This record gives sequence, C-alpha cells and structure tokens, in this order.
Amino acid sequence: MIRMLIQYSNLVLRFLLELFALVAFGYWGFKIGRGMIVKIGIGIGAPLLAALVWGMFGSPGAPMPVSGLLHLILELTIFGLATAALYTSGHPAMAAIFGLTVVINRLLMYVWGQ
Repeated sequence: MIRMLIQYSNLVLRFLLELFALVAFGYWGFKIGRGMIVKIGIGIGAPLLAALVWGMFGSPGAPMPVSGLLHLILELTIFGLATAALYTSGHPAMAAIFGLTVVINRLLMYVWGQ
C-alpha cells in the first residue's frame, strides 16, 4: 500500500517536473530576449515548442510515441534544456535542484517500470 502511494507520488512528481520545465522555458525566454516583441515571442514560443514536441512524441498518450533509447534522448533533451534555461537565467542552484530531481525521478521510474 505504501509502496503504491510512493509510486503514484513519483508519477505526480513527474507531471509537476514537466510543468516546471515549461515554466523554466517561458521564464528563460522572457529573461533572455531583447525588446518586448522578442521577449514575448521567445517567452511563449519556447514552452509552446517544448510542449508540442513532448506531446507528439514523449507523453503517454502521444500520437507518434517514441520508446527506448529515443524516448530517453527526448527526455534528456527537454529536461536538460530546461535545466540549462534555469542556469542561464541566473538561477544555478534552482537548475541543480531541478536537474537532480529529474534524474532521481527518472531512476525511480526505471526501477518501478513506470
């Protein structure tokens, strides 16, 4: 019973990490851009692109799912870029915590076959 609760909590954490990655992309876009139009374009476009790619290929209900090594590469790309976005936005500690949390979450998903 407790193990199932922890496993479900890990899946909830994964969903929250995905949402946080989108927030990180948006924050990075608004922070990095020069000029209001560019800030809005990157701030909205970056998370939108990440959500589109993840929704098409990486999510559980993806219309064109990838599996195995390709899925791992997709995860590393999305979450790695989100970590880099936090770091380059001036939040290295948050980037480290986020990246470490993603790695632990993924390892637990692998161990539990999620």
